[in-house]
Amino acid sequence: MENLGLLWDGLGAALTPMNLLYAAVGVLLGTFVGVLPGIGPAMAIALLLPVTFGLEPTQAFIMFAGLYYGGMYGGSTTSILLNTPGESASVMTALEGSRMARAGRGAQALATAAVGSFVAGTIGTLLVAFFAPSLADVAVEIGAPSYFALMVLALVLTATVLGSSPLRGLISLFVGLTIGLVGLDLNTGQPRLTFGVTQLVDRLDIVVVAVGIFALGEALWVAAHLRRKPAEVVPVGQPWMGREDLKRSWKPWLRGTAYGFPFGALPAGGAELPTFLSYVTERSLAKRGVAQGRAAAKDEFGRGAIEGVAGPEAANNASAAGMLVPMLALGLPVTATASVMLSALQGYGIQPGPQLMTEHADMVWTLLASLLIGNLLLLVLNLPLAPLWARLLRIPRPQLYAGILFFACLGAYATNLDPFDIGLLLVFGLLGLAMRRFGLPVLPLILGVILGPLMETKLREALTISGGDPSILWSEPLAIAIYVVLALALAGRPLLSRWRSRTESRLEAEADAASESETEGALR
Repeated sequence: MENLGLLWDGLGAALTPMNLLYAAVGVLLGTFVGVLPGIGPAMAIALLLPVTFGLEPTQAFIMFAGLYYGGMYGGSTTSILLNTPGESASVMTALEGSRMARAGRGAQALATAAVGSFVAGTIGTLLVAFFAPSLADVAVEIGAPSYFALMVLALVLTATVLGSSPLRGLISLFVGLTIGLVGLDLNTGQPRLTFGVTQLVDRLDIVVVAVGIFALGEALWVAAHLRRKPAEVVPVGQPWMGREDLKRSWKPWLRGTAYGFPFGALPAGGAELPTFLSYVTERSLAKRGVAQGRAAAKDEFGRGAIEGVAGPEAANNASAAGMLVPMLALGLPVTATASVMLSALQGYGIQPGPQLMTEHADMVWTLLASLLIGNLLLLVLNLPLAPLWARLLRIPRPQLYAGILFFACLGAYATNLDPFDIGLLLVFGLLGLAMRRFGLPVLPLILGVILGPLMETKLREALTISGGDPSILWSEPLAIAIYVVLALALAGRPLLSRWRSRTESRLEAEADAASESETEGALR
């Protein structure tokens, strides 16, 4: 009950006219950027970080709440109308959403994605309000060895378990950890990897790194495969849902939320696996309904089933809410979006972790309340504006990405008002292009840049306590448990990959068979 009272106070602080304006602007800007092809919520926040530089921390994070949920919704719009997922978590939404759009039901697909995002985001935010303070109270007692083990768990799982290639994930992680070493050594004051460049003595600004890797890297990649004509967009009317659509969607929304939140709260949990599990679950339940003769559960999967949009989209947004638990309570970013938000907190001199819930309690509870407000504004503002966002996708690619490059350079320069940062932006943009060319995942690099210095600090703290004895790293029960979980996860990765590959192959084969039968029916 105490947490509900604090959340109510946060709502009172967030529901001022100016804060509501910041939330609405954040939702609109986040959707505007997130709806563009290939741009997910992480890139949306990275691009728009400079917009918040002149704001107070509370106002900035109210805008971030809107940016976050707006970017998530924009990604689903692109997946449904263009069959172009802005991020890996939207792949499952695209499977059925794009087929619904081609069948003339794009409005219903957008509506179930928006309402599902609202339901999952609201439930997820309420769960964060209950779990994050409790976890923070426990985390105060965690020692440096256990913190180090937690960071190792997050980095190794992100690099090896979630990606398609463990080697590529580890290469990306190594590059990120190397970038995190640039600057003065915190203990000795000696410069590391600065190559005599005075501007590199200070640690690299994560805003420049994130914008370069995400925005500039994506723009250069698109330019290398440029098509001058605008993207083919399926026409969409005003999003709405009939009674039958609501009846078929509400259970997938709840099941998707139940899948997404726990995975989002785990270190390196991510949204890819819960969205995949949600899609497989809804498909299995639909087939079971057909076998039992239930007309409402007729098997439309592969042709545009609304359950295949409702469940994965709810899982995606619940996972996004769940990632706030480790970020706020432990200072562990478990997604690229969380990494960018963490860098924004650090830019205000605020260090996420166990003390955040007590030292900056007003800001945290206002942030959680603003997530609820931003979620509601997302539904109220973006459902009527869906046709407008669809028109944005008709902008020719050269003009579209020229604008992205302009805002990326402006944002990099605004961090320190130093032209050197624009040169760094180009370097990281070329690095992002190379990573896309060779299939290297971006998330391990970003987490390496963020968590590398924190890991170094905790490692040195532990070794200082033990007088240099490395056995202290596994001296605490929690640290031992974490290493056991890590070993089990690494051992079980081949089995998980084999199961996912078999399931995805079967789904693709069934979808191809369904498309062929549709074509044959049309020819007849």
